[in-house]
Amino acid sequence: MVDLNSDMGESFGIHSFGNDNELIPIIDTANVACGFHAGDPSTMRETVRLALAGGVTVGAHPGLPDLVGFGRREMKLDPSEAADIVRYQVGALVAFLRSEGAPLHHIKPHGSLYGLAARDADIAAAIASVAADYEVPLFGMAGTEHERAAAKYDVPFVAEFYVDLNYRADGSLVITRRPHATPIDEARERARRALEDGVATAITGEDFPMRVDSICVHSDTPNAVQIAEAVREVLSTSQR
Repeated sequence: MVDLNSDMGESFGIHSFGNDNELIPIIDTANVACGFHAGDPSTMRETVRLALAGGVTVGAHPGLPDLVGFGRREMKLDPSEAADIVRYQVGALVAFLRSEGAPLHHIKPHGSLYGLAARDADIAAAIASVAADYEVPLFGMAGTEHERAAAKYDVPFVAEFYVDLNYRADGSLVITRRPHATPIDEARERARRALEDGVATAITGEDFPMRVDSICVHSDTPNAVQIAEAVREVLSTSQR
């Protein structure tokens, strides 16, 4: 069964971001920011409790150490650095999960770390090694270094599809610094085509194959709740 996930817990201090409260009743799993690209200890605790109270599973969403850039600016990392920053962040989230008696569900890298790992086998392997340590699945893009690294470390792989981001013709994501609203009908059709036809359309118009185990809607997308509701309708219809 294909599920619906969302990146959450990205508030910081007194500043609130995202549509977490409204999305919890709609989604299946939450990817919780771990403090490097967004979030803080109190936000992590609150987001974990919010998700668990809503019956939503919780995974770690580690990013690059770049609060100002929201983890969406690339950095030069060697594999040991990548493993260290991921392990550090995952460990922090696991501490909050354990305090609530809940398990870690998965690991999903954030933003530019996600894109970097899709292309760089060594960075992907560093992240997958942490997933292996915790014996949890790795979320990523099908047919990229994400999937190959998961196979190398014998961890389950969850192929992810985004309805609120654009793709290039080679299947890579177009990562923007600021989120933009996605037309609801467009998001709905993207989800339907990925699920029923196994294809996605690049920003330049080309179709390419798309395998999907989980669909992501970003909590900080301005109309995230409406997008998630539309995707939930498609999932309900396509998986009858």
